[in-house]
Amino acid sequence: MKPHILEVTTIINKPIAEVFDFFSKAENLNALTPPELEFKILSPLPIEMKPGALIDYRIKLNGIPFNWRTEICVWEPGKKFVDQQIKGPYVRWHHTHSFVDKGHFTEMTDRVEYLSPGWILEPIVHNLIVKKRVEAIFKYREKKLSELFK
Repeated sequence: MKPHILEVTTIINKPIAEVFDFFSKAENLNALTPPELEFKILSPLPIEMKPGALIDYRIKLNGIPFNWRTEICVWEPGKKFVDQQIKGPYVRWHHTHSFVDKGHFTEMTDRVEYLSPGWILEPIVHNLIVKKRVEAIFKYREKKLSELFK
């Protein structure tokens, strides 16, 4: 089955070094995640971000708790990093964070390739529930980034 793709580009009015530093700290994910997901990092902090780093979380989706483990697959400071779900609520979750230095601001692009659960019913589950949820998470994230980096 072909994964769904969500791509969001956000302009952040801070230099790339400051923006990448913020994203290099896993604990900052709390500030970017909607409260209704009850997001909690289970791994001991701080986490050294590098290829092979594993991060364990707990989230709630539609009131159902899930443990989620991601692995940092790519780590290129100041340019990009990629996290991929090892265990969690999706069949596939591959999230690329790309950063472009624009001088006084940073252009950050989130690209997520994901597949919802549901096997042959996946397109229905995706269209009825998951697509809206994933889009809402990234809309919240964009709003919080504009508040944090005024």
